Amino acid sequence: MFKTNLIRILKTGFQNFWRNSWLSIATISVIFLTLSVITALVLLNVVSQSVVANLQNKVDISAYFHTQTPEDDILDLRKHLVDLPEVEAVNYISREDALESFREKHDDNEILMQSIAELNDNPLQASLNIKSHTASQYQGIVSFLEKDEYKSMVDKINYHQNKEVIERVSSLAANIGTGGIAASLILALMAIFVTFNTIRLTMYNWKDEISVMRLVGAGNWYIRGPFLVEGVIYGLLAALASLIISYPLLYLVSPKITSFLPEVDLLYFFEANIWQIIALLIIVGVALGCISSAIAIRRYLRA
Repeated sequence: MFKTNLIRILKTGFQNFWRNSWLSIATISVIFLTLSVITALVLLNVVSQSVVANLQNKVDISAYFHTQTPEDDILDLRKHLVDLPEVEAVNYISREDALESFREKHDDNEILMQSIAELNDNPLQASLNIKSHTASQYQGIVSFLEKDEYKSMVDKINYHQNKEVIERVSSLAANIGTGGIAASLILALMAIFVTFNTIRLTMYNWKDEISVMRLVGAGNWYIRGPFLVEGVIYGLLAALASLIISYPLLYLVSPKITSFLPEVDLLYFFEANIWQIIALLIIVGVALGCISSAIAIRRYLRA
């Protein structure tokens, strides 16, 4: 009996789909657009995270020390900084290294080179270049360096010069995630609304049959089943269409993006995560179709 009922439910669901072909195409199109935008948001997130990570790698802060500060004290502070959970790396630049780097950078400026040569002492300061795991953690590192025990050592910290850039990078990372989630939710609600109305129109054509089935004692699941099957078909076909169109587009677009952002290869990401992407699209597509169907048929099951 269960097997017979299941076959009938599946058969009726496919019949509903083909009988309302134009409405079905419209519904699939909306779910397809939703899935395509979700795919685009996933890929955009990959690009944006790579850009943000690249920006974060370029952003750091430097603590400069008074020229009379002993090197051992600076190296001891470096050890304390490395132990902080916020700190990713600390690079020590001695006064001699700073002078050598300065000479290499300004080797073509004769006036500067002559001025340095005439000085009896190295005017440059030793420094610690500090990288955090995320841009938002620099404030905590600066607070650590501004403790009373280090005030006699530290001459200046260039955090305040870089603060605006650091804050913008942090804000960009947060806004990208929030914006992507918001856009996905809006599109999902639109897809549910359109699918809901499509299936409601289908059920309007079937309202007499639904009434007869209820009169002869058909259970709610037997009545609901064909419409859920219809929703599943919408979701599967929309997911398939999204995959078929996404791959060729990525094949064309990815090299152009890589030429501007060498660290980003969207085609490789898509191929490396193809099964996760397929699973995501199928789950979201089928969920949209089924949820819409379940909501639309509740009215007739309560009647």
